[in-house]
Order: sequence, then C-alpha cells, then structure tokens
Amino acid sequence: MNEQETLSNTEDELMDPIEAFLDMLFLEQGLSDNTIAAYKNDLEKFSQFVSEQLEDKHLFAVTAADIEAYLAHRVDLGLKPRSTARSVSALKRFYLYWVNQKKMAESPMTNIAQPKTVQSLPKTLTEQEVEALLSAPDIEDAMGLRDKAMLELLYATGLRVTELVGLRMEQINLRQAVVLVRGKGGKERMVPMGEESLHWVEQFLKVGRPQMVKHANDFVFVSKRGIGMTRQTFWHRIKLYAMLADVKSPLSPHTLRHAFATHLLNHGADLRVVQMMLGHSDLSTTQIYTHVASERLKSLHQQHHPRA
Repeated sequence: MNEQETLSNTEDELMDPIEAFLDMLFLEQGLSDNTIAAYKNDLEKFSQFVSEQLEDKHLFAVTAADIEAYLAHRVDLGLKPRSTARSVSALKRFYLYWVNQKKMAESPMTNIAQPKTVQSLPKTLTEQEVEALLSAPDIEDAMGLRDKAMLELLYATGLRVTELVGLRMEQINLRQAVVLVRGKGGKERMVPMGEESLHWVEQFLKVGRPQMVKHANDFVFVSKRGIGMTRQTFWHRIKLYAMLADVKSPLSPHTLRHAFATHLLNHGADLRVVQMMLGHSDLSTTQIYTHVASERLKSLHQQHHPRA
C-alpha cells in the first residue's frame, strides 16, 4: 500500500459520518440552520444508542435489526410517533447518502417502514377573529402602523414569520403588488399582496418607517431601535394585539399563515395555488388545510341545516 492510500484510509477512519453528512446538507443542498440542527439532533441520539446499546458498533456496520431495536427503544421511552417518524426520515437520508458514497453496500433502512402518525390540525382563527386582530394596532403611532402593515401582509400572503421579519426592500414590488419570498432551502416564490395589505405597506413606508429608521438598512420592517426585527419580537406583538382584540383562540407564530390557507380554501381557492403561495414543496403538506376547511363546513352544516 502506498503512502497516499494509507493517508486516505486514515482520513476515512477519522471521519465523523454525521458531521460529514451535515456538511453535505449545508454546502450542497443549502438547507436552513434549523433543518440541519434537527438532523443533527436525531442522528446524534441514534449514535448515542449505538454507542451505549450496541457495544459502540460503527454506524456503517448497523443492520436492519439494530434499527428495529432503536425504534423499540424509542417506544419504551414514550417518545411521540411524530418524533420517531422524523428520526426515521433522517436515518433514511443519512444511510442513502453513504450508500451513494460507496461506504456501504446497502442501507439498513431499506425495509424500515415509516411510523404512522396522527396528523394534527393546525390552529387557526375565524374570519371575524382575524378582522379584530388586524384592527387592533394604533395606526396613529409609527410602531402601530408598522404592526398593522405586518399583520395585513402576513394574512394576505401566508408568509412565515421568519420570512416576514427578514423582508428586504428589494423583495417588495409595490407597482405590481407582489412579494418575492426567499423561503426554506433558499427557494424563491412570488406571492401577490392584495389591495388591502398593499395600502398599509405603502402607508408604513411613506409615514412610519422614516420615523423609525435611525441607521441606513434595507429591512422593510424595523424595530423601535431602527434595525431588523426578530421573530420573537413580532410574536410578542401578535400576542399583545390578540389580548387587545379579545381573541380567545389558541395562537402560534404561524396562526395567521394557517388562517390565510384555510380561508382561501373556504372561499374556493385551488389547493395547488395555495401550495405555491405557502411555498410547500409537497402537496400533501398543504392538504391538511382541506381537513380544516372540511371541519368548518361540517360545523356550519350542523348549525344551519334543519335536519343536521
């Protein structure tokens, strides 16, 4: 064996398969920090199980039986099926990568079934609750005008809160009333703003933003310090307005995004159009909103049909 081959083998022995896989996700596929952190957490938990329960077997030597033992271990710990399903997805992708890299002959995940999970319906608001929430900010105040514009834009476009607070001036086209959204994994989508949110965004840019900006920056929505906002800051503002509007329904940072999708479907929007606007890569992710809409139709039927 020559010196180069010896060096290569040494590097393989020293290589951390998980870190190398995560580097690939970041460098080649451009996944977000949050997504990569989730992969890291799932894979490190599995690695810990291998180390403690399988006599520190190398990850490349794991068998399907070892995987089944790990899944049974998770059941014993009382972990939720949804969490285990995510872990299985991470392991499938991890081992497929190393098979493609010729480090393994086959993946131990080949015949491992995805655990069945009960899909929970997203929390949403009625149209009346949305109206009350959107009317809560004090538009005579620069910060209130900012919040009004943000809430209107959020409900009109279905943006994620992180996408909203990260909006730059170049991403908004007021003439065409569209927003260029940079979503998960660097994917871009164009979303119409609608007349109402366009009006309030224009008002904020003309009146409110000049009062708030202290240092040159290109964020559309700025904090009271004149710099970019965090999602936590805006989430606290939403909870404040929910309290002022006496909105009793459960809230989450995605509540208005869920309301956007549900209300569009309630009014006859095409599911694939909603999928495009939400930035879902898979239609099945969007389909959960049809269940929300169906539940509302059932409720209306029970309330108003004479034989319900």
